[in-house]
Amino acid sequence: MDRELVAAGVWAEARYNGAYWSSLRADWDSAFAATVTYAAGRGEGGRGPSDVQFLRQLRRWVALLGDGQADVLPPPGVGARVARPPLALRSIERRPFIVDYAANDEMRVARPERLAEILAVQGIPANEWIRDSILPEIPGATTRSRWERAVARMLEGERGTALQLQLQLPGGGQRGASVTRSVALTSRWPIDLPPLEADTLADGAIWVRVYSLTSPDVVRRFDRALGDTPHLTGIVLDLRETAGTGDGRENGFAILARLIDRPVVASLRRAPLYRPASQGAPDSSRVWVTMPADTIQPRHDRVTFTGPVALLASARTGGTAEELLAAFRNGARGPIVGEASAGSTGQTALLPLAKGWRLRVTVTRDAVLDGAEVAPAGIAPELPVTVRVEDVLAGRDAALERARQYLASAGRR
Repeated sequence: MDRELVAAGVWAEARYNGAYWSSLRADWDSAFAATVTYAAGRGEGGRGPSDVQFLRQLRRWVALLGDGQADVLPPPGVGARVARPPLALRSIERRPFIVDYAANDEMRVARPERLAEILAVQGIPANEWIRDSILPEIPGATTRSRWERAVARMLEGERGTALQLQLQLPGGGQRGASVTRSVALTSRWPIDLPPLEADTLADGAIWVRVYSLTSPDVVRRFDRALGDTPHLTGIVLDLRETAGTGDGRENGFAILARLIDRPVVASLRRAPLYRPASQGAPDSSRVWVTMPADTIQPRHDRVTFTGPVALLASARTGGTAEELLAAFRNGARGPIVGEASAGSTGQTALLPLAKGWRLRVTVTRDAVLDGAEVAPAGIAPELPVTVRVEDVLAGRDAALERARQYLASAGRR
């Protein structure tokens, strides 16, 4: 009965709070019935699913919303049973690569080289493994962003279980590697990045990489990287690895406020208002409430940088980072370089379900100043750059190079 209550909560909360309900193309009620049947153990052989299997079923259902910020959060006891190896993965031309790993005892034995490609998992080609086992559980607004998120989570499963990987090494050879799903959803991720890093480039510009807008330290780090700004020839603001929901919106705006000398309007935002059936109109005929857009004012506590700025984005740029991206576009502060963003922005709500389960859904829709909604296509770059495997393996960052070319040409004007 508890699982049926959880499923009923998902049905109701997504139905009445989800901003993308009106775009739903799947049969939500049929998916609800299938989930209840599965939860009650009336599926194959009449055996009831485990809590982890039930979580995966809920995720497959919620993925139908097409909401890139939607997620089912299990109770701690269930979350502790879901884990992945301490490997950071990224999709490059739809192929999964290891970009980092935690240097623990297991990884020293497994030796998963950085930029090694995962060719197969448990003997199954990686593309098939992702497509059949992982992708159905991944919500997203765009095909590219869903695949990116699926690659990041492709090794997730029952904690303590082992996986056999077939790797293509950067030097060309192949070998196997055994890894364990050891880092639980409830545990701290061991590959810890600072909220922001900055490097000075050879041409006098700085390259600022933002990894977390929710950190209370990110604005201070950005201010320290800029200093008093007279010596800077340009800024590359890198949001390619910045995503996530939470309270990072104001931090993103505070960063942009140091790069503008006039007010900039943030995302246009609207939210669905549930209206009971009346006058013959069904309750799915929603009324949208438009919210006044925030205005970002230039900061006066620090020197404003008025030189050229280029912003790097990718299909992993979403959530609060995409709100910064939209405001940057509205302010015409410089070009966006790289790939279209995830199309997964807007205010989210974390809604309680039965027995400690929770559902996160996006409850507003965001648009840029011309009215174009960020979802479902994301924010397209003015200077598109395709990330290629051969460039990454050679150590070339094509998007960063294109941004530096822009800064150099803008500085000559």
